[in-house]
Amino acid sequence: MARRIFGTDGLRGQVNIFPMLPELALRLGLAAGQYFRNGKKHHRVLIGKDTRISGYIFESALTSGFCSAGMDVLLVGPMPTPAISYLTRSMRADLGVVISASHNPFMDNGIKFFDRNGFKLPDDVEDTISDMMLDPSTNWEYPAPEDVGRAARIADSTGRYIVSLKYSFPQHLTLDGVKIVLDCANGATYKVAPRVFEELGAEVVKMGVEPNGLNINDKCGSLYPEGVAARVRETGADIGLALDGDGDRLIVVDEQGRILDGDQIMALCAMDMMSRGALPGNTLVATVMSNMALEAFMKEHGGRLLRTAVGDRYVVEAMRREGAMLGGEQSGHLIFMEHSTTGDGILAALQLLRLMVEKDRPLSELAHLVEPYPQKLRNVHVERKIPFDSVPAVVEAVAAAERELGQHGRVLLRYSGTESVARVMVEGRDAAQVERLTEELVNVLRESLR
Repeated sequence: MARRIFGTDGLRGQVNIFPMLPELALRLGLAAGQYFRNGKKHHRVLIGKDTRISGYIFESALTSGFCSAGMDVLLVGPMPTPAISYLTRSMRADLGVVISASHNPFMDNGIKFFDRNGFKLPDDVEDTISDMMLDPSTNWEYPAPEDVGRAARIADSTGRYIVSLKYSFPQHLTLDGVKIVLDCANGATYKVAPRVFEELGAEVVKMGVEPNGLNINDKCGSLYPEGVAARVRETGADIGLALDGDGDRLIVVDEQGRILDGDQIMALCAMDMMSRGALPGNTLVATVMSNMALEAFMKEHGGRLLRTAVGDRYVVEAMRREGAMLGGEQSGHLIFMEHSTTGDGILAALQLLRLMVEKDRPLSELAHLVEPYPQKLRNVHVERKIPFDSVPAVVEAVAAAERELGQHGRVLLRYSGTESVARVMVEGRDAAQVERLTEELVNVLRESLR
């Protein structure tokens, strides 16, 4: 394999620039169709997308590829990523496909896969499919003309997903009297999310529910929770919910307008699940990006934090291996394995709302269990992703920073799986020290990785 084009969350890039080209999407459909059809007739693939204008391009190209490979295509239109995971399972499809670039701006798009059980594909399967797609000598095993696939639109997919979400909320509880500020980022949840909360009885103040193909994630959603915080204070809401463009991550605002990230939500949910004996081994799974304060919190309360590489797929893989029921990322991907096989922002919000209603207490009194250590994250644009340990200046700079931080801090360098950037993260107890060391490391990387 010459290069790995699948990142931590599928294929992603700017539209009409490699690899997000329509002709490659068609070949990707052919490759994935051939791989999953495996010589049998009329297997099924379910395709959903977010609200980007370019979704039409890749939906059509993938459909052509899959049908040419002999797979029937079920089209559900704009739907959240976790909905595709759920519908793939419930409709007994052999493969689920999401056309989305998540929290990225509209000019980007991406493609990611779910297997028949609703889990993201492992790296080796993605690599096999991408090799077939990129190899000009790939021998396509086209079916006979009468065995090509058909495509059909599924009209009731939204209702199916809404019902599944409502079943995750206790039947004896309602959201009557709860006011929610909800920002759907002009993305895939713009229809689904308001209906879920309204049907459970909540009063919903809507934001980011007017997609036009170009405004997805545009100064709204989980990357800009300040807008939700301001609206919460303005309207006197009980909670603010900020989703991202494909609906698999959540950032929360309490009734005082204070923002909670994924680490703080995980701490609250882990504490609740431990108290109910619903967290096997008292184990919470998170990535290397989660704050050290979360690790200290879990240890203090008799639990443990298991860290993985960045990417919710790696969190899920560790959860399946360990038998864990709760995991997530600081960025807001939260996985409740009892209810879902992937991160689901709406589902996570319902778990928080359940706690608020059951305990009859405001979120500000329930949350803020973790006081994060000062943490600084910076991105450095790179032309090539050279292994950090092969660059002496970088190795020396990291070692010096780690010596200065001691056991009360850490340094993390990693390359983005979806962008041409190196991420620099420094964490410690002294904010000024963290800021200074981050700036020093950024300068070293700029000089060394040009």
